[in-house]
Amino acid sequence: MLFRHRHTSSDRPAETHGAPPFPADGPPGTERATFAAGCFWGIEAAFREIEGVAQTAVGYTGGSAPEPTYEQVCRHTTGHAEAVEVYFDPAQVSYEELLEHFWKIHNPTTRNRQGFDIGSQYRSAIFFHSPAQEAAANASRDREQAERRKQIVTEIVPATAFYRAEEYHQRYFEKSGRAACAVTLR
Repeated sequence: MLFRHRHTSSDRPAETHGAPPFPADGPPGTERATFAAGCFWGIEAAFREIEGVAQTAVGYTGGSAPEPTYEQVCRHTTGHAEAVEVYFDPAQVSYEELLEHFWKIHNPTTRNRQGFDIGSQYRSAIFFHSPAQEAAANASRDREQAERRKQIVTEIVPATAFYRAEEYHQRYFEKSGRAACAVTLR
């Protein structure tokens, strides 16, 4: 089943991709993790560099609107965060290691902001897919908090439907040649 996503701010043709939520059947032998930490372009690029990460996709999650578009998310009408869905091989990289990387690649002490990107879609969040992931995320947050003076504001919440973003957002840095999208301020 396919959905068409309309673009309201460009003449770009509608793009087609798999029906939301993005299929939860990543490559064989992988597990799924979902993170939000600001602009999804940079977060995806950071996770793609980790050995053991088999597949990533950027998209929208944590809100209430079905089939959100980028423009809707940016207008703050959906409640969704820009997020990255990561499929990883637990024999090569653990969920705990992904969490360690998550804390390093953004500032979890700024609410609804990363660098110059401001808005609820840029919030810091861990969307867990199992009780084990929830426990690991909470323990990881507590360890990270012990190292910081400022309060961590990262949400740790159950994963909900993940809506794959429009194709032009996938692997954006590889396609555009850009190197970064926000400054991480600590």
